[in-house]
Amino acid sequence: MTGQQAETFGDIVNRHGRERPRAIALRFEGRVTDYAMLDRHTNRVANALLDMGLKPGDRVAHLGKNSDAAIELMLGAAKAGVVLVPVIWRLAPDEIAWILRDSGARHLFVDAVFAETAGKLADGLDSVIIMDSDSANGFAAWRDVASDAPPPVTVDAEDILLQLYTSGTTGKPKGAMLTHANVTRFRPLVDSSGLEWLSSQPGETAMLAMPFAHIAGVGTALLNVYGAQENIVLREFDPGAVLEAIETHRLKRLFLVPAALQILLGHPRAKQTDFSSLRYFSYGASPIPLELLKAGIAVLGCEFMQVYGMTETWGPVTALAPEDHRPERVHVMTSAGKAMPGVELKVVDEEGRTLPPNTVGEVMVRGPMVMKGYWNRPEETARAIDADGWLRTGDAGLLDEEGYLFIQDRIKDMIISGGENVYPAEVESAIYGHPDVADVAVIGVPDAKWGEAVKAIVVPRPGVSPDPASIIAHARDRIAHFKCPKSVDFIDALPRNPSGKILRRTLREPYWAGQSRNVN
Repeated sequence: MTGQQAETFGDIVNRHGRERPRAIALRFEGRVTDYAMLDRHTNRVANALLDMGLKPGDRVAHLGKNSDAAIELMLGAAKAGVVLVPVIWRLAPDEIAWILRDSGARHLFVDAVFAETAGKLADGLDSVIIMDSDSANGFAAWRDVASDAPPPVTVDAEDILLQLYTSGTTGKPKGAMLTHANVTRFRPLVDSSGLEWLSSQPGETAMLAMPFAHIAGVGTALLNVYGAQENIVLREFDPGAVLEAIETHRLKRLFLVPAALQILLGHPRAKQTDFSSLRYFSYGASPIPLELLKAGIAVLGCEFMQVYGMTETWGPVTALAPEDHRPERVHVMTSAGKAMPGVELKVVDEEGRTLPPNTVGEVMVRGPMVMKGYWNRPEETARAIDADGWLRTGDAGLLDEEGYLFIQDRIKDMIISGGENVYPAEVESAIYGHPDVADVAVIGVPDAKWGEAVKAIVVPRPGVSPDPASIIAHARDRIAHFKCPKSVDFIDALPRNPSGKILRRTLREPYWAGQSRNVN
């Protein structure tokens, strides 16, 4: 929205409520909400938050799966100028507690199934509101005692909308601060590009199936509302439910991570599903194996596109167009595509100098979608975003002469398994306390189902023969299960450089031998 005032999400919901009041906004487990009702409900949520004494800029947290109530909470907080902190429900209680302390959120909105976890955190909270309860302390009752008049606050597009936590290389996650303008200044550039495959239309049916606390979940929900689409909200990814929704609601667009696509294609119902309504399938969050891509195209029978981005960029910054998903374009099908409208890309060396085409370096991006920074971490923000607004992605890649971006490896040590980000330092910390472990390094190895699997390389204590299952169980008691190693190998000593840093690349090499690139 260059040259004019960017909208906030409160403005957007209010406008949709006026201009298309009867259009369906949300469908969730038999409950239907139109845009006029969504506008009223989110006014109530905003006023209820203000009635609790919250002020613009304060944080509230959500721990739960996808729901229409979660979307109302997010949009109501946006109208009040309150920042929503979605928390991954698969995290361990200590991890959740750390995020709540770091963000300063003292009010927790939680699904009933996680009430026991919330109870363990109650000492640090002022209130716990159950999202899916009909009781007096449930979300609907809390919402509906408040006024449905527009909340008496002024919100600016540059204000923080979401604080999404990304795992840190030191084991502590960082809160990426995302603004209203990250969408409302960026998406108009995309929508005005004339690329129909990138831009949705009002009234189109879309689906939210990815986890709410990920940018692929909460970001998708917000983009669907921004575009005045009809949102089919699934509590979580279920291949049978996705296939049923495609047929019942005649979906035109669908986004899944590659691991979810593989599960979908393997479901018995996939062979009988009518995919004729689908025009575009987009995938991202991790690279896709070429054979899975070919299988997906054959079964779904629609146009495919890939998107590449990160939490810190409000999602996609590059896209591989449908016309590049062709047999004669196989040489670019392993790329992440080209920069989206309004996005600048460059590849730099260790000194920050721009590299020529086909030279591997660190990928940097710039544009209106780049986050404001990391919450309460000015030094890390300065390391991530330079004075000219360029964001370091931490990914190693190259740009070819045509502008296609090829991701080669990760400069950071992050592992992406099934679309989930896992940092080795965090897993290593969880393993170190095992009585039979003298030293440990964690790496990602190729996995046909998840893209990468977490593997622990362990140096045993002298005189013991550790049980791999015991080491995995030890980790599972301390961190989220998806972060835990799937396998354990043993070694006499870990390779290290003179300063003592583990040479992960050396450990990875035998497992990645024969792969065309060091991500899967």
